[in-house]
Amino acid sequence: MPHTFNADRRDKIAKQKYQVTNWPAYNESLRQRGDLTIWVKDEALSLWTARRRTSRGGQPKYSDLAITLCLTLRVVYGLALRQTQGLMRSVAALMGFDIAVPDFSTLSRRSKGLALPSTKSRATTSGPVHLVVDSTGLKVFGEGEWLENKHKTKTKRKRWRKLHLGLNLVSGEIVCSDLTVDDVGDPTALPGLLDQIGGPVEKFIADGAYDGTPTRDLLATRFGEIVEVIIPPPQTAVASPQSVLVPSVRDRHIAEIQTKGRMAWQKSAGDNKRSRADQMGRWKAVIGGRVAGIRFCTR
Repeated sequence: MPHTFNADRRDKIAKQKYQVTNWPAYNESLRQRGDLTIWVKDEALSLWTARRRTSRGGQPKYSDLAITLCLTLRVVYGLALRQTQGLMRSVAALMGFDIAVPDFSTLSRRSKGLALPSTKSRATTSGPVHLVVDSTGLKVFGEGEWLENKHKTKTKRKRWRKLHLGLNLVSGEIVCSDLTVDDVGDPTALPGLLDQIGGPVEKFIADGAYDGTPTRDLLATRFGEIVEVIIPPPQTAVASPQSVLVPSVRDRHIAEIQTKGRMAWQKSAGDNKRSRADQMGRWKAVIGGRVAGIRFCTR
């Protein structure tokens, strides 16, 4: 991107000065951020074991409450299933609870059908959303790569997935996300992203991959003509035939780029704010550059 949102203020922000006078209280407040306090009610311990079923089949050992509690801690602390089992086992030992802790395979099997807290972020602001969308590719690490690493065999063509993210510039939250196959284009995945947004969208900012009539018609149908669409036209873009009489927003953008230049248009139209969401390298640093597939082992 030739012009970024913080270009005018870069290297010009004065260094912040912090004046802390009560260092013991300040240090103690920082230590309390890492304190772990878990309080379990007696009713939860009494309902830890599942009720005996009267129908045919195996008897469940753990109740739905026990499984939900373990999986909730897993979501809160971002743990794997084996790590969740270890956390619950250590908590039960430290608090002196004489309870059995479900293993990781039981947690995985019993999680189906339970109402668990969602890890997806949604917009919490009541005002209109200023939506910025972008996508990135993720490599699928599945059966083929496992066979290649273990048995040194040739694999099929490497598979990829595309992660689509939508950021709200007002709240700074990821309000919509979708994971599609690599042959799904950005405009094709846009309706699924918009379905995840409950409130109105006042401004839509995206890169040139979303440029086209289908995207603008979809936004106008969903949110009306009040939505402001900021999509940079390509270098070879030309104005529409009716631009002389009734110029569209895209026609005005093309005319301004031809008159003032692309960098001046980015600053005046607000396209430079797209740099806030054009940071897929940071997302990949958190979630990784690949997704784990399912490995099927046969005997």
